[in-house]
Amino acid sequence: MENVADYKEIVDVIKESGGDLFKRCFQCGLCDAVCPWNRVRDFSMRRIVRQATFGMTDIESEEMWLCTTCGKCPQQCPRDVRQIESGVALRRIATEYGVFPQSVQPVRTISGSLVGEGNPLSEERKKRADWAEGLGVATFAEGMEYLYFPGCYLCYDPRLKKVARATAGVLQAAGVEFGILGPQENCCGESIRKTGDEELFKRLARENIKTFVDQGVKKILVSSPHCLHTFRNEYPEFRVDFEVVHVSELLLELIRAGRLELKGEYGKRVTYHDPCYLGRHNGVYEAPRELLEAVPGLELRELPESRSESLCCGGGGGRIWMETAKGERFCDLRVDQAMEVKAEVLATACPYCISNFEDSKLTLDVVEEIEVKDIAEIVFEAMGGEE
Repeated sequence: MENVADYKEIVDVIKESGGDLFKRCFQCGLCDAVCPWNRVRDFSMRRIVRQATFGMTDIESEEMWLCTTCGKCPQQCPRDVRQIESGVALRRIATEYGVFPQSVQPVRTISGSLVGEGNPLSEERKKRADWAEGLGVATFAEGMEYLYFPGCYLCYDPRLKKVARATAGVLQAAGVEFGILGPQENCCGESIRKTGDEELFKRLARENIKTFVDQGVKKILVSSPHCLHTFRNEYPEFRVDFEVVHVSELLLELIRAGRLELKGEYGKRVTYHDPCYLGRHNGVYEAPRELLEAVPGLELRELPESRSESLCCGGGGGRIWMETAKGERFCDLRVDQAMEVKAEVLATACPYCISNFEDSKLTLDVVEEIEVKDIAEIVFEAMGGEE
């Protein structure tokens, strides 16, 4: 991180920004008790809040950037300190003063990534729809029921393109009228906002909103819970209100309506991981489970920490772009838990979770022992679909 010259000025800003949120904390420690970081190393959100209360926050400290915004501590806090909002506010102040994790700097560069190409992976904007090549997926036009917004990782990451293709295959089989915008899309901006770059988030959001409005978009279908959260809960700050649906919710609705026929026996033991931004942040717990239970032959097994108590994969809050030391990855703990319940497949519904779990399989050397699948991939396979 860059050095900051006028530290006193920053302290004054932190004191002013803290307001009642920081002062509400009476140091009970419940936030630290449930924080996943304390499963792998020492970390204290309580300490950060206390330092901020007295204007003592070190914005160049690594601890400022550890929180994954998983949402476990706010649901336990008896004083409504709103740890996520408080932590993001501190990051925003740091960003304004030129302090930012070096590993995330390339994501913000002018020539590429989020600013230049609308994605955090330094991929060309013109290739955003390449994942759909050969599938007959149409460009969205006004009057279509859904805009399918795969999100950056499903558009560009080789592993996650399979999720987008499976999703498109299921939608086509069910006769859902949908289209994509490809190069006209930007990143939703959720993760860059959580790292503190508010201005870049606003830029991405305004560009997306203009595109959606110009194209006549009414309903948005998403694969990423981070897109779901931002479009549903944060874009209304710009006085727009789109209907936003996660793929798991729509697929369950299609099965209930008899529009999806699952032909074959899946025949595997599957456990489901609740993504933080689908579950705790948006309350979607049952749809993915009911969807998996509708798959013939699938045996669903619960993980020891599930639903509102789900263990974070570690990818939220911008951490998906930051390096986490070996031995400090709680995604490793999650894969271990899946192995303990003797699951053959670890299913989830978030690209960050899939990316982290695939890495954990390599780290733990269990590549052959367990598969990591998006629920849309499982439904596609149960329909008899092949990549």
